[in-house]
Formats: sequence, structure tokens, C-alpha cells
Amino acid sequence: MENLKKTPLNEAHRKLGGKMVDFGGWDMPVQYSGVIAEHLRSRNNAGLFDVSHMGEFWVEGADAIDFVNRLTTNDVTKLVDGQAHYSALTRENGTVVDDLLIYRFDQNKLLLVVNASTTEKDWDWITSHTKDENITLTNVSADYCQIAIQGKDAINLLQKLTETDLEEIKYYHFTVGKVDGVESIISRTGYTGEDGFEVYAAADKAEQLWNKFLETGNYGAETGILPCGLAARNTLRLEAAMSLYGHEISDEITPLEANLGWICKLKKDFIGRDALVKQKEAGLKRMLVGFEMTDKGIARDDFDVYINDQKVGYVTSGSPAPFLKKNIGLAFVPIEFANPGQEIKIDVRGKLLAAEIVPTPFYKREK
Repeated sequence: MENLKKTPLNEAHRKLGGKMVDFGGWDMPVQYSGVIAEHLRSRNNAGLFDVSHMGEFWVEGADAIDFVNRLTTNDVTKLVDGQAHYSALTRENGTVVDDLLIYRFDQNKLLLVVNASTTEKDWDWITSHTKDENITLTNVSADYCQIAIQGKDAINLLQKLTETDLEEIKYYHFTVGKVDGVESIISRTGYTGEDGFEVYAAADKAEQLWNKFLETGNYGAETGILPCGLAARNTLRLEAAMSLYGHEISDEITPLEANLGWICKLKKDFIGRDALVKQKEAGLKRMLVGFEMTDKGIARDDFDVYINDQKVGYVTSGSPAPFLKKNIGLAFVPIEFANPGQEIKIDVRGKLLAAEIVPTPFYKREK
């Protein structure tokens, strides 16, 4: 554990009894009170997540928008000040370098938020694709903490700590304001399928904010906020059918195959566009689908998928779904079988167990 990177909340996790694991080179809590408890509290009340291991890059200058638009699949020119969107960095062949969030502060200033395990790779990719643009790139990953408050109670809890009117911030929008007196970026985003916020602030303010969120959220009470680890974050995002880099998207997978055509604006030019246009015109060979187990058993990541006794694909993410009380997963199957109602079998430790393809997301919160 000596060589693992640590977020500014490492000691706080240990004090709370977080069970620490190596997550992509980071020493992170996998759980505190238990995956199911943390998952359900996030759905029913509020969950608190340390996401300070994520990477942050500033892109500033007169060509900031044009530069990021050339590197990413979504249309950056459509963003307005105070808006964010989900996007991907793609290679020339259309496969995914990483997925990311892009925040527009103004026409000369964007913030890119990337995955923790790919931060260095992404930084190298982005910096190696500059031309003669008028931009400044700054890797500020170590300067920020990022704390996510997710769930129905998140807005009321956070509102107690800021004068910023949170109701005014629409989904996938953000503002700059003070939280518990700390200058912060307050973003109405998340990775759980719930309403909630992600708060970015100076790394040395992480413990102050974390402790204040727990205190204000009545940590310890039956319906109070619970600190949540990576395991609950994963089951929550899986119920919401959100992609995880290295699973649903990767250097071998294109966004179109991963059901992310909606973030690929093929009318504009970007690295990988031509390959994606070709793939779309030729027709996809495989597609990411959601499934529910119909036999008793849990399909885990990388288990093989069979149709008519032929191995046809694999599970990208599979787990029990604590809120839905089902065993679910995402898998790649040939396009001709990628239809709700299609029966499939999954090799669960040597036994072929039945499952059925179902529409995603598995879980959708009530608005």
C-alpha cells in the first residue's frame, strides 16, 4: 500500500472505518457500513462519495473551445457558460481513450474532468494533439478535491451550507460559490442515477467539507447521510446503466457499440469521426445491452455470453442490484441478438444460466 496515491481524505476514510483497497493505483475505500446499506441510503436519502482521485485539466485561451471540440465526440460549441456535458476522447480508429465531463466557464475557459486511472494517459493524449492553437493546458488534478453528495436529500443538505440557490442550477449545469465558506465549483452532476451535486474545492479544504457534510446530513441517524465506497458507487451506476471505462468503453470499444451514439456528433470534425461514420454506415457488428438473470445466479464481469450454445459475447459489468433486488448486468452481444426479450445464457462458473435482455437504464429516478 506504500506506493499507492492518496486523496486528501485518506485519513478521514480510515477514521470512519473505511475498508481500503488498491483502485487503479489509488488507496480508496471500497465500503464502510456495507454495499447494500450505502447503495440504499444513496437511493432513499443521501450518500457521500470521495471522488478526489479524478483528474482535472484546465484548457484556457482563445482557441479553447475549438481545440477541445477537435479532440472530443460531443459538440463543445453548443455549451453555454455554466453548462457541462458528457463526452469522449476517441482515437483515429474510433475507440475510446477515455470518457470525461467538459465544463464551460466562458468562451476561453474549459475544465475537463477525466477518470483517475487514465489521468496520465489522457494528459499525454491531449497535450500530444495540440497544433498551433492559442491555448494553455494545466493539469490541476492534485490541486482539487471532489466530493459527491447524491440522493433525494442532497439538495436540502447542501443548501444549508451555501447561499447559492441550488434550485437554480439545472442538471448538468454548475456555478461557482461558497460551500461552508469555501470557494467551490458546485455542479449538478453525478454517477449514481440520482439527483445530486459534485463539489470541487481546494484539496486542503477536503476534510473540512467532508466532515461538514456528514455533520449536516445527520451521519449516524437512521435516515442520515452515509459515506459510500467504490462498491456502492459501482452498483448505483450499474443500475443507472452508466458506462465505466475499462468495462463498457475502452481502447477496443467504440462509443457507438457502447450505446453512446448520443454523445457522438458526427456532423462536426473530431479525431476518430471518420472511423465512426464508416462503422455506422457499415452497420454495427455488436452492441452493449442490459440483461437480468432469470436463473438464480450472479453474472460477473468478463463472464461469457452464449446464444444457442454458441459463445457470442461477454459481460462487461455484472452484479446484484440492491435497490431493484435483481441480478443484472451489461454485455456485448452480436447486433442481431441485441433486442429486449432475447434469451441468453451466461457461463457462471461452469454452469450456463439463463438471462434475458432488457431495456436500459434498469433504474430511473422519479423526477
